[in-house]
Amino acid sequence: MITPIAVVGPTATGKSDLALDLAERLHGEIVNIDAMQLYRGMDVGTAKLPVAERRGIAHHQLDVLDITETATVAAYQTAARADVEAIMARGHTPVIVGGSMMYVQALLDDWDFPATDPSVRAKWEALLDERGVVVVHEALRAADPVAAATILPTDGRRMVRALEVVELTGKPFAASAPQIGEPRWGAVILGVDRETAELDARIELRTAGMFESGLVEEVHTLIDQGLREGQTARRAIGYAQVLDYLDNEYDLNEAQERTFIGTRRYVRRQRSWFRRDTRVRWVNGADPDLAVTALALVDSSTEKDEQEVR
Repeated sequence: MITPIAVVGPTATGKSDLALDLAERLHGEIVNIDAMQLYRGMDVGTAKLPVAERRGIAHHQLDVLDITETATVAAYQTAARADVEAIMARGHTPVIVGGSMMYVQALLDDWDFPATDPSVRAKWEALLDERGVVVVHEALRAADPVAAATILPTDGRRMVRALEVVELTGKPFAASAPQIGEPRWGAVILGVDRETAELDARIELRTAGMFESGLVEEVHTLIDQGLREGQTARRAIGYAQVLDYLDNEYDLNEAQERTFIGTRRYVRRQRSWFRRDTRVRWVNGADPDLAVTALALVDSSTEKDEQEVR
């Protein structure tokens, strides 16, 4: 019986390397679950693994969107579930890797999405663009106080989606929340984390490396492809800060510092989100025998599941 493995957790903990190690050992294929890595051309700023470093292992859900397209959890759910099931049909092990929290839930949990309406979505996106997150948060607080209290007031895209759902369904946003239970396909969920000080140092080093490796040049190229017109891609951490730098909002050093701070803040959110999920089996990204430790957890989980079936 093939058991998919999901490798989740905060940014910069070492998920990609572990996923490759597991895929090599288990004759696996990798399914990306990082929302920004769905975009073609967004490579440096998303730490997308170059083809030459993928060890010949098939990767799915990378480079599937133009930067002018809007990434949606619902569309990802449909496409990624099809990828996982096709991989299993080939007799291979799906190794799902990434840290986009809602995308993880969409793929592994029972989550039916309310319909979307482009005109309603556009109305709230226009409010976000023209008047900012504070005004959107106020609108959400008036429409759905519970959603406003649970969604970060800086998370513009999620607030827009909540307002759209409330307007279309007449129900609170929480009514469309995923149902948490046994992960789809009996997947084993591994969480990778590190000590906070160590992780902060890795984030700072990674951020500096992105700017040194051509993030600004990448943004210049993407602007020519429509980056400024995209509703999702232009708000990605790193890309938003470089756009502000190019618009003379601040200098390059501050752009880099703001990218580091934004990434560190996002990491705290990821950690809080995934730590609430009791199904996640945690490993230390600094473990020199990380792959061995992870495989032992996978084996123990699948053995337990088989015993329960018996």
